[in-house]
Amino acid sequence: MKKYLWLMVVILVSLVAVSGCGTGPAADTPVDEEPVDDTPVSEGIATLGLGVVTKIGRSLDYDPDNEIMAMAQVDTVIAAAAFDDAGRVVDVMIDTAQTRVNFDQELQVASDPAAEIKTKIERGDDYGMINASGIGVEWYEQIASLEEWMVGKTVEEIKAMKTKEVDAAHPAVPDEPDLVSLVTITVQDYLAAVEKAYNNSTAVQPDAVSLGLGHKVSIGRSVGYQMAGDTEILPLGQVDVIIAAVVFDDAGQVAGVQIDTAQTRVNFDAEGKVTSDRTALYPTKKELGDDYGMINASGIGVEWYEQIAALEDWMIGKSVEEIKAMQVKEVDAAHPAVPDDPDLVSLVTITVQDYIYSVEEAYSRSR
Repeated sequence: MKKYLWLMVVILVSLVAVSGCGTGPAADTPVDEEPVDDTPVSEGIATLGLGVVTKIGRSLDYDPDNEIMAMAQVDTVIAAAAFDDAGRVVDVMIDTAQTRVNFDQELQVASDPAAEIKTKIERGDDYGMINASGIGVEWYEQIASLEEWMVGKTVEEIKAMKTKEVDAAHPAVPDEPDLVSLVTITVQDYLAAVEKAYNNSTAVQPDAVSLGLGHKVSIGRSVGYQMAGDTEILPLGQVDVIIAAVVFDDAGQVAGVQIDTAQTRVNFDAEGKVTSDRTALYPTKKELGDDYGMINASGIGVEWYEQIAALEDWMIGKSVEEIKAMQVKEVDAAHPAVPDDPDLVSLVTITVQDYIYSVEEAYSRSR
């Protein structure tokens, strides 16, 4: 009898346990859940952008009383950026062409117009900011830290960076925990250039894997004060910064390219005073668009930005060696390398040697 009662107790306990397990939804009862967005997002390069910010605010007037010579300084900040299809930075390369055209007391150009002009990245340790930085870190090392911080972020997240004003010359120094010990430079123009790159970005070939930035800087068109007969020619500091942002595939072929030129002029009067607007932002040739005004002089009725777009299209799918092998012809001293390729002769009348040089440099520096 006791054995029977014990068996009944075991059965009852088992039934209660099973009943208790059924207080939740049955296995085949649907449960409300947050919908899962399973749309695939590529982390590879989907678009390429180039952003440029140019200022002349540090140019100097001639001041003989204080022995200050006239000087045109053009600061061109460059950002080449590759984005994924969610708008996040896959890679970004930032540089600055800080270019000076010096004049003597006669307002003649004192800088060598044929000299090689290096950007801040190219100057490396010779830029000489390491002692003034406060953290013993050179400019190119600081910009590398800033670039690394941007990777994986959207432009909105980058623009939301916490910054602090250190002094009038440094109004936006990073105040992010990841950057305070690495970056002491003011970053507002770098952020603006990256934002421009995003706004200018265009789709690239799906096999793009690496980003490169190339450029060529010249002051050769600067002129000193002179009289040509009865015509007064005033001093001019002209800086031409040709830029190529390029993405390449595994075979080294161009998967996307953006080329632009920051052609910036600092004008002086006969006394060596700057007459150009020191507070303005100076647009590139692409940004000028139809206002650049080359359409009538082109011979084919095509504006500069349209011609450079045709050249960019021609480069897609080609290696740097194939691009360098382009057939060209000399039209005059100012146009020594105009395309003579059948696909370009009716589309491009500009001389292209510096654009090709910049694309080649972008490839040599790609990562």
